Amino acid sequence: MNIKYNAPVVLTFSIISITVLLINQFLLQGLIPAWFSIGQNFNHASYRCWITLFTHVIGNSGWIGLFSSFAFILLLGPVLEESYSSLSLVVMIILTALFTGILNILVFKADLLGADGIVFMMILLASFARFSKGEIPLTFILVLLVYLGRIIIFAFDTGNISEFAHIIGGFCGSLFGFLKPGKKIK
Repeated sequence: MNIKYNAPVVLTFSIISITVLLINQFLLQGLIPAWFSIGQNFNHASYRCWITLFTHVIGNSGWIGLFSSFAFILLLGPVLEESYSSLSLVVMIILTALFTGILNILVFKADLLGADGIVFMMILLASFARFSKGEIPLTFILVLLVYLGRIIIFAFDTGNISEFAHIIGGFCGSLFGFLKPGKKIK
């Protein structure tokens, strides 16, 4: 029996995120705030700030956040990678990170890190993995209602800005699902 690296994008993303958190905790404290988080004061003249528009999805504030995000990513990601292709999934992750980062800078100007937006993008995108053109999957509608309800409740309870990342990620996943239906998996 062989172990197969079956979802290279998802597995590589997971390994990089775990490695960054380990390095931040044991070798270079401050690595995540410096390179894997969008800070409150985005400096347009700093190349580091521009890099963090993409890398903020790799950083995590701790193990609980990492485990909760990557439980979903490791569950949904391989199906999405098979349905949409590795290259398409990389593009979707990059675009979701960029949109979330830019809107955070323009609207919220808050610290942002973690893969919450990627998780919600994958959750909603998974609803489209096997749909036919001209149809809206009922599972998409139900997942959207459940998660938007959760987001709204937590946003008002905690005032947590990461709920914003869920909404942007969900919007991206919905848009990707409508624009690029997944291939039928036999």
